[in-house]
Amino acid sequence: MNSAPASTASSGAGTAVNATPARTVLLAGASGLVGREILRGLLADESVGAVHTLGRRDLALQHPRLTQHRIDFKALPALPRLDEAFIALGTTIKVAGSQEAFRAIDFDAVLTVAQAAKAAGATRLGVVSAMGANARSSVFYNRVKGEVEEALSALGFDTLVFARPSLLVGDRAALGQPVRSGEEMGEKVAHWLGPLIPANYRPIDVKPVARALLKAVPETKGRRIILSGELQKF
Repeated sequence: MNSAPASTASSGAGTAVNATPARTVLLAGASGLVGREILRGLLADESVGAVHTLGRRDLALQHPRLTQHRIDFKALPALPRLDEAFIALGTTIKVAGSQEAFRAIDFDAVLTVAQAAKAAGATRLGVVSAMGANARSSVFYNRVKGEVEEALSALGFDTLVFARPSLLVGDRAALGQPVRSGEEMGEKVAHWLGPLIPANYRPIDVKPVARALLKAVPETKGRRIILSGELQKF
């Protein structure tokens, strides 16, 4: 399926003016904290003509411009013609149950979605990564995040934006997700120590992370990394 065709409007002189074609966007991870906010922003954006979500379960949301695809990330369906994509997939080793299960989501599924988006014509990609992402890190979590950034960078997107938030703050209970004790502790520490914590390592609300990607992906040319301290400003 192609993006919505350009519309025409008559000017005062009676000439037809072509409007900018509406964007067709793919979002993987809409059921998560950041993904939910990205979806809200896309559906509120009049320049977005269609949003396609990929997920293992349906969202409790209906919208005339939203199409949900319930999928297995190991075997993606054929995708419509796309302009851009956002990937907000991620878990923890504790939730996943093992390093292998964690990698299957944070590396394999992320890369699979990006490859499928590229094949469907997407030229712009925004990804939720993490502070500390480094393919040569001795920390497994950071190393996987860094490795997937490198793999995505090799795909040849015209625009590639990585948001690297620190500890994410949001209402997991509202999404039916277990509250993570580390996040609660991080919030309490940040409340008391606040300015003493470097900006890149302070807990960050999910909303500015989503806003940063929504703004940067359509405007950026080339590769950009937005660290958590900068994300706080959006």
